[in-house]
Amino acid sequence: MRKSDLMLKKILFVTIIGIAVLVSGATTTVNAAEIKIGFCNMDTAANDSEEGKKAVSVLKDYMSSKQTAIQAKGREIDRMKSDLDKQGAAMSSDAKKSAVEELERSQREFQRMVSDAKEEFERKKRELTESVYKEIIEVIDKFGHDEKYSVILPVQSLLYADKALDITSIIIKEYNAKKGLKPTSDK
Repeated sequence: MRKSDLMLKKILFVTIIGIAVLVSGATTTVNAAEIKIGFCNMDTAANDSEEGKKAVSVLKDYMSSKQTAIQAKGREIDRMKSDLDKQGAAMSSDAKKSAVEELERSQREFQRMVSDAKEEFERKKRELTESVYKEIIEVIDKFGHDEKYSVILPVQSLLYADKALDITSIIIKEYNAKKGLKPTSDK
């Protein structure tokens, strides 16, 4: 008898919830003409905005400078290997051991240099993109409020949407205007 009481309670609970949902749906009917929906491709907005282009340029410059130092260290290691291969047979065992240890130390430094450069690049990239994305979200929020949008979604969360709802280019223009930047003709 206890199982049947439990089952009745569950049915009653589900029925009450169902009625509550129906009633709330009936009392909050929204006129479809009042709903304004848009979507924005956040990645495109970030990358195609002038601030985003600056961030990409900063990252490229950083990587270029690090790459130069890494390549120089790589050439130094190659030279050390070549010298060891050429002179190794003529070296005393102590001198050869010292040269091998020096080469291994340089290889560890090289690996650490590459690892540090990657970590620093990822940190800089994260900082720059987070800043740009945060500012774009603020622009979207203001634009949505000013233009009376009911909802603006990131394109990444949509399975399908009519292209007419895409406000990405408008958001890019608004963001550039907010930053006081004029579009460059990269494309």
